[in-house]
Amino acid sequence: MPQGALSYVHGAIDAPLLGETLGANFAATVARWGERPALIVRSQGVRWNYAALAARVDAFAAGLLALGLRPGDRVGIWSPNNAEWVIAQYATARAGIVLVNINPAYRLAELEYALNKVGCVALITATAFKTSNYIGMLNTLAPELATARPGALAAARLPALRWVIQIGADAAPGTLPFAAVAEAGRDGAALLAEIAARLQFDDPINIQFTSGTTGAPKGATLTHHNILNNGYFIGEAMRLTEQDRLCIPVPLYHCFGMVLGNLACTTHGAAMVYPGEGFDPLAVLETVAEERCTGLHGVPTMFIAEMDHPEFARFDLSSLRTGIMAGSPCPIEVMRRAVERMHLNEITIAYGMTETSPVSFQTTTDDPLERRVGTVGRIHPHLEVKIVDAEGRIVPRGEAGELCTRGYSVMLGYWDDAARTAEVIDAARWMHTGDLATIDAEGYCNIVGRIKDMVIRGGENVYPREIEEFLYRHPAIKDVQVFGVPDPKYGEEICAWIMIREGQALTAEEVRDFCTGQIAHYKVPRHIRFVAEFPMTVTGKMQKFLMRERMAEELGVAEARTA
Repeated sequence: MPQGALSYVHGAIDAPLLGETLGANFAATVARWGERPALIVRSQGVRWNYAALAARVDAFAAGLLALGLRPGDRVGIWSPNNAEWVIAQYATARAGIVLVNINPAYRLAELEYALNKVGCVALITATAFKTSNYIGMLNTLAPELATARPGALAAARLPALRWVIQIGADAAPGTLPFAAVAEAGRDGAALLAEIAARLQFDDPINIQFTSGTTGAPKGATLTHHNILNNGYFIGEAMRLTEQDRLCIPVPLYHCFGMVLGNLACTTHGAAMVYPGEGFDPLAVLETVAEERCTGLHGVPTMFIAEMDHPEFARFDLSSLRTGIMAGSPCPIEVMRRAVERMHLNEITIAYGMTETSPVSFQTTTDDPLERRVGTVGRIHPHLEVKIVDAEGRIVPRGEAGELCTRGYSVMLGYWDDAARTAEVIDAARWMHTGDLATIDAEGYCNIVGRIKDMVIRGGENVYPREIEEFLYRHPAIKDVQVFGVPDPKYGEEICAWIMIREGQALTAEEVRDFCTGQIAHYKVPRHIRFVAEFPMTVTGKMQKFLMRERMAEELGVAEARTA
């Protein structure tokens, strides 16, 4: 079979990879665009240009060294979006310290696991957010904190942790205020310059815990080279320049915020704009209008919430041009609405995973609309992708199989977990994603679904994504998730959870009538439930395994498989 007929693609190499550390790249941006807006945080009243941000980054980096931290040490950050998060991201990279992103929604057991798994020496933490009392939880895990001198914590359950650095409010006993770290930086400035000169771009600087549905979270370990280049090429696909202002309502602890958001901006001199600590659709609309943002990021559910907000019509969003919809499969109809109603004529879709820094495919601003709303685009520069069958053989173009990625973006591995690393990265350094995909003759990729989400009904392979896309066409359906539930006759049956638009009405029979004659009979959902919300992760990824478990329990059928 000719090579062009196989599902193998590699990205262009005319634009060279950035062979430098994140700190060196940031310094070059500051030198070039020091007076341009860098960071705007609406909820904190922060409005810094690049020179002002750089001064804070360097002071904090030097302060961490003055506290005794050194390159390779792990520092956790457990906080919603704020200016301190950005300072910490760039300061740790500048000093060669590994930043460990901890989900703000984590509770005691998850926090204990994450801190101990990677041996965090320090933890940068918010005081509280929504229902999370971070300092209270820390005191429960480490009661020794209340009587410890800052930097001398010796907690039985958190043996590696020495420093707790607190963002906001009055510092609790045993903690060091965030601002005090920068004040200590005067003693570490010379050491920072010396260390920064020695850092290599293949050094690890970031650990992100994957939100696995089974087993303990895994710490994907990423380098300067991984995330700096990915951020740069993401920005290139969006045509970012120093004139752009990107609204970032997605969480920073996830790649979407810190790579597709922050690093796409800082590699191009664009401004990072945060509407608030967490996602609020009204705050996003207000921020875009007030700051004249040119770009907007979000997962599909965020865009749905913004466009369905009762006050949507009163906001002038005409400054918008681009942005990224990603994080979970992007429904075609939602993309079309965003283009038409939010002026996002150059919005892009990105596909990837934390373990690949994260983006492998992305649409570009000049792709035809049909391609931009119906695919996840073409391969990123300097990367390779192949689609393989269950035996690992590359399949013909247009045939579904598992997507595998290779190149600069593939993580070093899971921290201190060689066995689980070997399960996903093979001897040839291909990262096996677990995603089902097709690649067409022109190289555009379409994500069919997760291998584990594929439904086998009476011997027929059914891809939930296909049914979801069809149901999104119904004018009364706001959002929908399709999955399989155990069935004694067919092995699995199709189930649809549906959210109805406000003011609309819909019955299960009407949904089935809508499907009849339009999609194959075995794809028509047998079980239909109308719900007010879906279980999902903080980053907007749908947790279909929870939906499946709840339906199996309701129907009184045994769960046929693990998630």
